[in-house]
Amino acid sequence: MMHALFVALGAFFVSLGLKIFLVPNHIIDGGIVGISIIISYLTDLKLELLLLILNLPFLYLGYKKIGKKFVLTTLLGIGILSFGTFFLYNVPVPTENLLLASVLGGTFLGIGVGVVIRYGGSLDGTEILGILLNQRISFSIGKIIMFINFFIFCSAGFIFSWDRALYSLIAYYIASKMMDVIIERF
Repeated sequence: MMHALFVALGAFFVSLGLKIFLVPNHIIDGGIVGISIIISYLTDLKLELLLLILNLPFLYLGYKKIGKKFVLTTLLGIGILSFGTFFLYNVPVPTENLLLASVLGGTFLGIGVGVVIRYGGSLDGTEILGILLNQRISFSIGKIIMFINFFIFCSAGFIFSWDRALYSLIAYYIASKMMDVIIERF
């Protein structure tokens, strides 16, 4: 029960980082979240719906290859992330300063994702893909995910602007450092 509570709390932290700091300032995250932000921007489809739909194929793969407990925990996290982005729809944006938004958004994302991973889940299908590909090729999960994210951040440069892509990388770097702190030190 405590695991589920912490996964839910971590996922809600990520939704705060996304909806309050990153998305309103056209700063993206990597993975399925980043792809969802880009598609939502281009099509006006709801971000929370895209987060669910685009992760479904990876959840199926995770169920088949990793296990039921991992997928159920991940499904809880993705569900709370999606609900949180919906729930925070009309929350005022506290800053339009891109550096501040990147730092705070990355911090919220890193803490949230770190908590979710620490308690046995994931919030993004590319993490599942990284785990599965790592079993077949000799690249680390982190390198696989970074390779995928390279193309996502380049897309952000073309779609939003190159300065937004750079701020996205700053947020991603901060998130990765915060994840390490949460996963390894707590």
